[in-house]
Amino acid sequence: MSTAFPIISWADGTNIYEVNVRQYTPEGTLQAFATHLPRLHDMGIEIIWLMPITPISVEKRQGTYGSYYAASSYTEIDPAYGNAEDFKELIRSAHSLGMKVIIDWVANHTGYDHQWTQKYPQWYRKDDKGNFTELYGWVDVIDLNYDIPEMRIEMLRSMKYWISEYDIDGFRCDMARTVPLDFWIEARAQCDSLKPLFWLAECEILEYHEAFDLTYGWEAMRALDKYKKDPPELTLANVLPILHSYARYPVGARKLLFTSNHDENTYWGTEYEKYGAAAKALAVFSCTWPGIPLIYSGQEKPNLKRLAFFEKDSIDWNGEIELHEFYKTLLTFRKKSKALKDSASVLLIPSGHPDVLIYLCRRRDDTVFVCLNLAPSKSICHFNHPAVAGVYKELFSEKTVVVARKETYSLEPGEYRVYHITKADPVIAEKTI
Repeated sequence: MSTAFPIISWADGTNIYEVNVRQYTPEGTLQAFATHLPRLHDMGIEIIWLMPITPISVEKRQGTYGSYYAASSYTEIDPAYGNAEDFKELIRSAHSLGMKVIIDWVANHTGYDHQWTQKYPQWYRKDDKGNFTELYGWVDVIDLNYDIPEMRIEMLRSMKYWISEYDIDGFRCDMARTVPLDFWIEARAQCDSLKPLFWLAECEILEYHEAFDLTYGWEAMRALDKYKKDPPELTLANVLPILHSYARYPVGARKLLFTSNHDENTYWGTEYEKYGAAAKALAVFSCTWPGIPLIYSGQEKPNLKRLAFFEKDSIDWNGEIELHEFYKTLLTFRKKSKALKDSASVLLIPSGHPDVLIYLCRRRDDTVFVCLNLAPSKSICHFNHPAVAGVYKELFSEKTVVVARKETYSLEPGEYRVYHITKADPVIAEKTI
């Protein structure tokens, strides 16, 4: 299988930052979030993904504020977040910094009092009694029926509205697997005709890369979750085949790698709850394994609490942003290293320890060597492999490090080592100056 739509040029070596507008600031507005753009740009963030900013249905609303994913309109902005001009100004500001903005698109379902329920009730799935219904057990939404051509046409019109009116740069498509693939292929063709876009699907189905640039790495995260449980339900060796399969996706088809997102943080816990001492090491993994890394709102602080989903629960930004430089180092390096871009290869290196992950990413003259101790205790690993030998720079200190074919490392709990050999590309260097 090959990807039907080539990924947009600026997305090679990119990263994504998920923004929970409601919880990002005490104000919970687009304007208030926009003040953070210069900081995020300095951190190396390239793509801003905004969780839904459409109005939220009142009927069967959960909690005080409801779910972002239970919309009452596809083309309006929730006044709680601001207005159209606020959104346009946010996008202008992001674009002026060289950043892109993608929006969350919820195509499978709407809230109970969505505009279409009155105007086009025939566009929804119904139960045996003719009532609105849904297929996935959610109490506050109802499903659309993709067997109806007129609904598809209006859905496409709504998507194109955000491109023509606001100049967005792409879509993150919620529960993409619940919507027929042929719709997404049509949506991509029509929307990209207005402007080439970036497309992220919340699903893990290889065939969906016919329409999408990027799909979620859920399987790897779930396996890592089981591996890091106490007691463990899987070993690291059980996780490796999943990672290996990701590295062999078709050229142009990428996986989204992450240690947190809005669902994970709220329902399963912060990355520190789930992974303990290995949280930062797994962040390094997300930024150095072939794919595209996602950082969720507040991970750079770091935010150590679960954010309530249906209530107001602001991130506390007081004090130092402790992991700003950590992420800046990783993200800016990703952009310049050919070994972390499309078409790079990845080689797993036997570590001699069940909880130490070692791998080598290579493309042309660039090499990245990564060693991660995922154990909660000190670990000693051994490797003997001809591919690793070389004179490297340590990523975070830029000190020179010589790695022999045969080495023994003693690693502290959660310790990570990232070494690289990077041959400067004259064209890239010239553009940077």
